Amino acid sequence: MTSFVDRVVLHVAAGDGGHGCASVHREKFKPLGGPDGGNGGNGGDVVLVVDPGVHTLLDFHFRPHQSAGNGRPGQGGNKNGAAGAALELAVPDGTVAQDTGGNQLADLTGAGTRFVVARGGRGGLGNAALASKRRKAPGFALLGEPGERHDLVLELKSVADVGLVGFPSAGKSSLIAAISAARPKIADYPFTTLVPNLGVVSAGDSTYTVADVPGLIPGAAEGKGLGLEFLRHVERCAVLLHVVDTATAEPGRDPVSDVDAIERELAQYSGGRHGGVLAADLADRPRLVALNKVDLPEGRDLADLVRPELAARGLPVFEISAVTREGLREVSYALAERVEAYRASQPDPEPTRIVLRPAAVDDTGFTVESDPGEPEAFLVRGEKPERWIRQTDFSNDEAVGYLADRLARIGVEDGLARAGAVPGSAVTIGGVTFDWEPTLGARAVAGRRGSDPRLERDDRAGASDRLAAKRARHARFAGGGDGWVDLPDDDPDGGPVWTDGSSTVDSGKWTDTR
Repeated sequence: MTSFVDRVVLHVAAGDGGHGCASVHREKFKPLGGPDGGNGGNGGDVVLVVDPGVHTLLDFHFRPHQSAGNGRPGQGGNKNGAAGAALELAVPDGTVAQDTGGNQLADLTGAGTRFVVARGGRGGLGNAALASKRRKAPGFALLGEPGERHDLVLELKSVADVGLVGFPSAGKSSLIAAISAARPKIADYPFTTLVPNLGVVSAGDSTYTVADVPGLIPGAAEGKGLGLEFLRHVERCAVLLHVVDTATAEPGRDPVSDVDAIERELAQYSGGRHGGVLAADLADRPRLVALNKVDLPEGRDLADLVRPELAARGLPVFEISAVTREGLREVSYALAERVEAYRASQPDPEPTRIVLRPAAVDDTGFTVESDPGEPEAFLVRGEKPERWIRQTDFSNDEAVGYLADRLARIGVEDGLARAGAVPGSAVTIGGVTFDWEPTLGARAVAGRRGSDPRLERDDRAGASDRLAAKRARHARFAGGGDGWVDLPDDDPDGGPVWTDGSSTVDSGKWTDTR
């Protein structure tokens, strides 16, 4: 059964915001109670939190879909909906969050470090919050926004001071078991270690961590063996220790060629597409060489033979035996010295600085551009217009009118006019396409709750027009005479009528014209 996972694909979904409530206060002896719809609650966020007690991404391997709580809708009586519960995901120290394209989003190091990977949607305003002098009793409320949804790649890069690198069966697990309290699996066959092992080593007043990276083979940087899966764990190491098998019986292998092969893999990983930002300076990390298994006679002879050649390259060389513990004290103190020097060379951490970036004076917050997929159509892009579209209930005419007022207030209609839009042009905002009517930008007009008179089309002649036409008709018949008369086409009562000079008969109706 899998017990260690250092790379997972995580699907996160933040909570949706609750819808606002459109309600009117109704109580005896209070005929004008007014709007009392509450606001919807905000959706919960999805947050990654570094937990020192977590050492693997195994939980996300079995449960890759994680969702936060949704906000509750508002209710009448000015009751706001409850906010959705935030979801905190515990990750190991050294986790790197990336998007599916490989772009790094966050490098989480240090206990308690937090990163919001998906933000919850805003709750919609109720009609009580939307009331104003012009719109005293709104018959609508705003919808809640949907929460963000993302696909993430989480990679664990062990946070260790020293990385043990070498061929399989070189004795790395035996070494970490000898110098620390770690108890990795040890056996006499290659690739016994399938997951990195961490151990804490104390040398004098210095304490540091050691990572046992699974064995590397030529071509590991290109995906051969297990190297590509675990080379990322050496990126954060301050010191690299080559553990070399001096008693190997494999033909064509010796300590010098083993060191050269591992160095080539590290160089290819640093400059290749698999290496991250921290891997770029692997070539500058301090190196030490531990010639292991000198407790065997052939191992001792080979170590004495190759030690001068490795020392000539400027590499500190130590002859050790993980079985008899020979040379372990010297190599542990040498590693502590390099680790302390690396820590001293690092700059002091600076406190987080709050940077304010105010919007430019001429920044309208949106852009208007021609739609490349349709001639004489336009696209409006911007955070505010797109959010307002998501919050609008298009089945409610009054809500649509309120949207038009908001868009006109920030200058969207002026921008469309400057871009060449004409009445009837197709305009797309946030995936919603509608026909542009500039008159909708006029000031809100009082009307029935849930309606907007500007959206109602009525071509019927008004009362004053009908009265004027009637008076003109009466004046036309004032001269007297009997017979059928054809009225003008634009007359509201158009058609043939019978007149006797003093009255007019039309479709069974009789009107005295005197």
